[in-house]
Amino acid sequence: MNGTMARSDGAARAARAAPAALRPDRQADGRAGPGSRGGRLRSAGLAASRGVVLAFLSLAGSLTLFIITVVSLALLLTGVGFLTTPWVLHAVRTHADQRRVLAGDWAGTRLLAPYRPLPRTRGGVTGHIECCLLMLKDPATWRDLIWLIVDATVGFALALLPPALITYGVEGWVVLCGLWRAVAGDYWYGFVHVENVGDAVQCALLGTLLLLLALNAGQHLVKAHFQVARAFLSPTREALLAQRVERLYETRHDAVGTSAAELRRIERDLHDGAQARLVAMGMSLGTIEALVEHDPAKAKQLIAQARESSAEALTELRDLVRGIHPPVLAERGLGDAAKALALRMRVPVEVDIDLPGRFDEPVETAAYFATSEILTNAAKHAEADRIWLDIGHTYDAGGMLRITVTDDGKGGADLTKGSGIAGIERRLGQFDGVLALTSPPGGPTMVTMEIPGLPVSW
Repeated sequence: MNGTMARSDGAARAARAAPAALRPDRQADGRAGPGSRGGRLRSAGLAASRGVVLAFLSLAGSLTLFIITVVSLALLLTGVGFLTTPWVLHAVRTHADQRRVLAGDWAGTRLLAPYRPLPRTRGGVTGHIECCLLMLKDPATWRDLIWLIVDATVGFALALLPPALITYGVEGWVVLCGLWRAVAGDYWYGFVHVENVGDAVQCALLGTLLLLLALNAGQHLVKAHFQVARAFLSPTREALLAQRVERLYETRHDAVGTSAAELRRIERDLHDGAQARLVAMGMSLGTIEALVEHDPAKAKQLIAQARESSAEALTELRDLVRGIHPPVLAERGLGDAAKALALRMRVPVEVDIDLPGRFDEPVETAAYFATSEILTNAAKHAEADRIWLDIGHTYDAGGMLRITVTDDGKGGADLTKGSGIAGIERRLGQFDGVLALTSPPGGPTMVTMEIPGLPVSW
C-alpha cells in the first residue's frame, strides 16, 4: 500500500494515555524523565554532543562554503563563474537543508525550504547558464549567503557554548584536585588567579556554577542556534505567499481535471448501466403493448422482466448517487460515514473517532473519499491482516482535521512511484491539506492526512 507509519494494536491509545499515566520524573521505560537529575544530565550531555556537531558544521561547513561561494561569484566577471556557481549554490542549499532537518529533529523547529522551483532548462552550457541566472534571481540564495557567515560566527559561538561550559566547568574541579600545584602563579581560571589552595577552591566553585549553567541552559543554547538559523533559512512572508499562489495554481488544475474525470465516470456509468436498462424496459413495454391482447401469458412474462429491470436500474442509480455523495455522509457526518466504510472492508478495521462536530461539506467529502481510497489500498495492496483508522481534530494551527490509517502489511510504499496516494495528496492540496507517509520495508505502514478546518456544528 502507499504509505504509512507503524503502530501496533494498542499503540495509538498507549501513546495518548502515556503523558497522564507517567510521573513527571519518569518515562514509560522507567528511565528518568527530563525534569529529574538524570534527565538533566542526559539533556546536558546530548546538548554538548550536538553542540560539537553543529560547531563543526558551522565553522568547517558554513565558512568554507561562504568563501567558495564568494570566489565563484567573483568569477562571474570572467565567465567561469557561470559554470561553477550553480554547483556551488546547490551545495549551499544541501548544507542549508541539512540544518533544516537537524532543526526539526534536535529542536522541534520546523524550517520550510524557501527556494523557487527551478523549471526545466536546456542542456549543455546554455542550460547551465540559465540555471545559474535563475538561482541568482532567487532571494533565498542571497539569504543563504548571509546565513553562512552568520552561522560561522554567531551560530558557531552558540553551538560551542554547551560543550565549552561542561569542559571548562570540569576544569575548575581538576584545578582543585591538584593541578593548582603545577600551575600556581602562572595560571588564570576565568577571573581567578591560581596561586594557592584557596584559589583552587574558588576555581571549583566557579566550575560548579558553569556546570549548573550547562545543565540548565545547554538545550536552550542549541535551540537558540536554530532560532538564529530560522531567521535566514525560513521563507519570508512574500515567499510563503508566492508558494501558496503556486500551490493554488497547481491544485486548481488538479481540481478541474478531477471534476472532468468524475463527470466522465458518471456519464459512462449512466450510459452503460441505468440508461441501457431503461432503454431495454422501453422496448419491452412496446412488445407488451403488441402482445397484451393476442398473447397475455407472454405479455405477463415480459412485464415481470420489466419489473426486474426497473429494480436493477434503481439499484444502479442508488449506487451511482452513493458514489457521488454517500447519504450517510450527508445525513450523519464524517464519523459515522467512516464507520460505515470500515464495516464494508474485507480486512478488519479498528476505528477510533473523536470529532467535536460536523465540518464544512467539501472538507467532509474530501476526507471521506481520501479515507475510502486509502483503506481500499491497504486491503488490496498491503496484504494486511488488520487496519487501524483514527480520526480526530485539533485546534493547533487554526484547526486541523487529522486522519491516520495504519496497517500491519508488508510496507514498502513510496509516494514517488506513481502511487494512488500521490493523487490523494494532490487532491488534498485543494484544501491546503497535507499527507505524510511512512512505510518501511516489511511494514507496518501509516498514512496521516491533515486538512485545515473548524467544526461548523456541535
